[in-house]
Amino acid sequence: MKLVTFIHNNYTRFGAVIDNEVVDGVGECDLPMAMMNFLAAGEPALAAMRKRVASGNHRIPLADVKLLAPVPKPGKFLAIALNYPDHIAETGRDRPEYPSFFSKLSACVIGHGDAIQRPKVSDKLDYEGELAFIIGKRCRHVPVEHAQKVIAGFTIANDVSVRDWQFRSPTFTVGKSFDTCGPLGPFLVTKDEIADPHNLNLKTWVDDELRQNSNTKHMLFNCYEMISYLSQAMTLEPGDVISTGTPSGVGVKMEPRGYLKPGQTVTVEIEGIGRLVNPVIDEP
Repeated sequence: MKLVTFIHNNYTRFGAVIDNEVVDGVGECDLPMAMMNFLAAGEPALAAMRKRVASGNHRIPLADVKLLAPVPKPGKFLAIALNYPDHIAETGRDRPEYPSFFSKLSACVIGHGDAIQRPKVSDKLDYEGELAFIIGKRCRHVPVEHAQKVIAGFTIANDVSVRDWQFRSPTFTVGKSFDTCGPLGPFLVTKDEIADPHNLNLKTWVDDELRQNSNTKHMLFNCYEMISYLSQAMTLEPGDVISTGTPSGVGVKMEPRGYLKPGQTVTVEIEGIGRLVNPVIDEP
């Protein structure tokens, strides 16, 4: 299923997208009221949602809703640095021995169609198209061979970065967490629909210019290895978002620099998931 969080008639709800309609998940007594609770409820909630979809009822035209990020306020939003060899090469950095993670604060999260704001304090605004996965089960010390079981599904992330602020600190957190620097969506595609998350084509456009063109098979550390590594340090919980790194083609490494400008549109497409589209504006 393609799960979504959306606004309809001024109410925030969750549901599933079928063709050009949204199956409203709210109102069924055996379905939780919000996406975070839905994910935590596990397989019984998924089964109830599948039954609701099969009924053919409770449908709203997709054009009549406002999509939010699938998980609008994740408890953790973690991203890995330097996870594609071609991106490592364009940065001139050494290949990491261990996965290197940083935090994006949840306040930066926006949804499909929302505007990325170029901040007043910098013009070095950059994109990074990435596959992200969302945790579905509370877990700790997960072996690699069991990591697939704790994933709820997959979505698209744009790890928007304010480059000069990013490199002021070795943790990257501030420069990665400006308001609107965390586009996610448009869907959470449940893991049963993604045969192999490590063989998906990934492309990023700025307007009509293709900037990134790669495949998740090139990741140094795969999704399951990331879960195993992180879960040695912390408890992962339903709704946590982990973004898996970006390939080459980021704006900071173009000549001349390809930083984002107001009036442009960024589109990230991942095979089997869809397209995440966000316009760029100046910070109001």
